Amino acid sequence: MEKKNIKVIKEKCTGCSICVDACPFTYIRIINNIAAISDDCRLCGICVSTCPEGAIVISKKETGKVDISKYSGVLVFGEQKDGRIAPVVYELLGKGRELARELNEDLFCVLLGNNLKEQATEMGFYCDKVYLYDSPELTSFRIDPYTSIISNLAKKIKPSIILLGATPMGRSLAPRVAARLKTGLTADCTSLDIDAEGNLVQTRPAFGGNVMARIICPESRPQMATVRYKIMRKAEKSSNPGLIVNRLCEFKIDRVKILESVKMKEGTNIVDADVIVSGGKGLGRPEGFKLIKELADVLGGAVGASRAVVDEGWISHLHQIGLSGRTVRPKLYVACGISGAVQHLAGMKTSDTIVAINKDSNAPIFSLAHYGIVGDLYEVIPKVIEEIRAYGSS
Repeated sequence: MEKKNIKVIKEKCTGCSICVDACPFTYIRIINNIAAISDDCRLCGICVSTCPEGAIVISKKETGKVDISKYSGVLVFGEQKDGRIAPVVYELLGKGRELARELNEDLFCVLLGNNLKEQATEMGFYCDKVYLYDSPELTSFRIDPYTSIISNLAKKIKPSIILLGATPMGRSLAPRVAARLKTGLTADCTSLDIDAEGNLVQTRPAFGGNVMARIICPESRPQMATVRYKIMRKAEKSSNPGLIVNRLCEFKIDRVKILESVKMKEGTNIVDADVIVSGGKGLGRPEGFKLIKELADVLGGAVGASRAVVDEGWISHLHQIGLSGRTVRPKLYVACGISGAVQHLAGMKTSDTIVAINKDSNAPIFSLAHYGIVGDLYEVIPKVIEEIRAYGSS
């Protein structure tokens, strides 16, 4: 890999300030008749090409390339809490197996916690090898021990790919591990593939979901990504269990001491809900979500929302569905007053059955819906609720 540096040759600089005017980021000043470049320089090179005296140069320094041939295998972080494996792990193992087969490499899982032998045995049916760190010291998630253990494991076994769930735990852990390993990280991926050169192609939404960025790390290993839940297919259980490797729980730093754990009041999680009723700008006003909730309640489901109403402050971000919110895959998805922007459709298009209620017959949502009702939702939904209650009482 190459590291770039920019410098000013003082003997050539005349202090003409042409570079100052040319810099699009205003990172150059004239001090004592000599150009001074800020440490925040983006190394775009515009000042180099505009300097009439050739006084600004960008030098490249070889820092040592990573020997990619020494890296092999796909490592999945087996996130768990209170002994329950996070659902996203099974999806990561499913995608990890696909990638491993394409690369002709092994699939690994790393599991950290206390009294997890049963869970390790279960994970063994989905991968070739489970690295188990089982200790009372790991009863609760703490960032320092987890970061140290996983980064040290990665340095030892040298996986070519590391996958974590885009969960609060995964999003906290992944960048720290990447920093320890001096490698890149792509967050919130919605697709993973292998290119012709054997690189991991990591696809994720950018610029508010208006662009899908495809990212590769051809010169660094391991390649790291966090992946959204409900995006990938779940792994298929094998009849032959993989090897379980018990590892010593060793770490030097632990700056956090947990004094007490308090469980939050549980509500219906839209990611795990079998039925979701979502509202959009077609509601016209925030009070419209009372009607959405009423329909969700009679269906035994959860309340979702489009980005537009979340941005308006009508409902919290926890209910947002789409590329910049949650990705869901319920058995029934009811879209009320949602036009069907690409960003929203990407978050719910894999639902088993989609019902759209919108007064605009040309709304894009109807192209994806299995059933569509054209009409005023304030007239349609009360009738639907009435029918459901009548059916339930009969």
